[in-house]
Amino acid sequence: MIVKVCGMREEENIRQVEQIGIDWMGFIFYEKSKRHVAELPAYLPVKAKRVGVFVDYSVTDILEKVKLFRFNGIQLHGAETPAFCQELRSALKEASLADVFINKAFGIAVEADFENVKAFEGVCDHYIFDTKTPTKGGAGYSFDWSLLKAYQGSTPFLLSGGIGPDSLEALRSFAHPQWVGIDLNSKFEIAPALKDAELLNSFIKKFSNNE
Repeated sequence: MIVKVCGMREEENIRQVEQIGIDWMGFIFYEKSKRHVAELPAYLPVKAKRVGVFVDYSVTDILEKVKLFRFNGIQLHGAETPAFCQELRSALKEASLADVFINKAFGIAVEADFENVKAFEGVCDHYIFDTKTPTKGGAGYSFDWSLLKAYQGSTPFLLSGGIGPDSLEALRSFAHPQWVGIDLNSKFEIAPALKDAELLNSFIKKFSNNE
């Protein structure tokens, strides 16, 4: 299972969280977010894959951040279309960055929301299924995971939205053939963009060992 910790920004906290042994670390580029990354941190993870989270950025601006932060992956969290994803992939290839993966986030509230997902089949590497909010994520609570029985696509996905220390039992009882990971953020924070490394470490050990 992939473990992604999103909303990182502070140098020492990045070091602490990386030492836990997570797989992906997310950096948010959205000015309305309390976790917005306005400048390049003094330290970036070496072991964890770096993922840039973008909300309605242009292809040109995304490429600029990918090169500056040396991102391994891109997460699109806005109103991006399948055509945009294809354009972005072509631009990455032209920039000799074809190995950078592209993920697309979708807010889920009802089964009908999966109709929007179908058009992205084959143009994204992973989906992020998040709680549907008017504020592009950050709700702090989970959506009804039983809705995912309506998802019949072949693209693997990560669960996101309000996953916290009290989610272990729900995670243990959840199953889906395309489920490959979890995306953690606000439920492990001391303050916006500042994670409780000890709490994260404890949770991830229990999750990984299925305790």
